[in-house]
Amino acid sequence: MDFDISKLIEAGFNIQTGLAYTGSEEKYISALQRFVKSSSGNKEKINAYLDSDDLENFMITVHALKSNSKMIGAMVLSSMFETLEMVSKNNDRAAVDANFQRTLDEYGKVLEVLRPLEEMDSFKASGEIGAKEALETADALLEALDDFDDDLAASLVKKLAGYPFRITQREKLESAAENISQFMYDEAAAQIREIYPTID
Repeated sequence: MDFDISKLIEAGFNIQTGLAYTGSEEKYISALQRFVKSSSGNKEKINAYLDSDDLENFMITVHALKSNSKMIGAMVLSSMFETLEMVSKNNDRAAVDANFQRTLDEYGKVLEVLRPLEEMDSFKASGEIGAKEALETADALLEALDDFDDDLAASLVKKLAGYPFRITQREKLESAAENISQFMYDEAAAQIREIYPTID
């Protein structure tokens, strides 16, 4: 894929943060593309929730956008979504309204920088897996943990890391991998079960 991530620095992205969260330049570009391609649906959702005064679902959606923005290194946008998350959590509609348009404007600036990625074919980094394969891998991993098969479990948790989890789920997966290395199978299985519903 012909996309120069160094251009993102000029636009205020912290690409080191993005690379740290995603693990490689290929996975970073894949995350950037998913971010821009999901933007239309996300905008529709947050506008619809706000129009219907559904601050609970609004909060859930901006929380996800906060995490996704942070994962790609769009730190200003992540901070703005975090503000919306906090004020909607407090049910402060006036504060939501006061911050909403500025956040949407910043979202638009970020998306404009990433627009070339939307026009390119879907990009999949090497080692990246889709939802169906991730679910099958998670099932096999839980079975391996149940059988105390640490070699297979360690191999499967590495494969599962190829699914593009959000930050919180990725951290849980890393913790599960650490627990497997220490033969703490029940703890690892509990963490895999926590992230399982986020695979879609």
